Amino acid sequence: MSAGQTAELDWKEGHTPVSRRFDDPYFSVQDGLAETRHVFLGGNDLPARFTPGFHVAELGFGTGLNMLAALIAWRGAGAAGPLRFTSFEAYPMTADDIARALDAFPEAAAVAGPFVEQWAAGRRVIEIPGLRAEIVIGDARETLAAWPHRADAWFLDGFAPARNPELWGHALMAQVADHTAPGGSFATYTAAGHVRRALAQAGFAVERRAGYGRKRHMSTGRLTS
Repeated sequence: MSAGQTAELDWKEGHTPVSRRFDDPYFSVQDGLAETRHVFLGGNDLPARFTPGFHVAELGFGTGLNMLAALIAWRGAGAAGPLRFTSFEAYPMTADDIARALDAFPEAAAVAGPFVEQWAAGRRVIEIPGLRAEIVIGDARETLAAWPHRADAWFLDGFAPARNPELWGHALMAQVADHTAPGGSFATYTAAGHVRRALAQAGFAVERRAGYGRKRHMSTGRLTS
């Protein structure tokens, strides 16, 4: 099945989407929003680092929960202008499935309406108060190389490396580094050794931190070269 085709899902406990292709849930069954805040916001030292024009990039858009959590933090920080957010996604979810998943998180669902409406209309550049987001559809191993920007912070949120190794390879982690602003950062829920080594070889100073919930460890890093 080619990249860019709609995600095929099962549902755990009625509201947690699970990818049939990768046999992996899109977020923690304990509390996906709390996981996002711990891993991706906290791991990138956000919102403390927010400045006007700040740009977050992401591997694995999924339900858009990470984007919405970042938007809530951005609005709460009172930063000037919109947050810039770019996400790379091979198998996009439908608007109905996104809305179903986000219903489990009232705080995110409360700000999700305009995003879901634009997504349902086929827009992949999302503009709502405080946010300008672009979701790039296709295989990130191809689309990231052609991306002309650099991010201040990366959310590395592909499915588990053991199930989706293509999104964690050395070449793609090198592309992440190449598309990171000087002093920029990454955060990810995984502490897999080969992922950490790939990011270190790409130029990040990699740190292991306490993970969320049942995950003992996660990884973060700052670009040093």
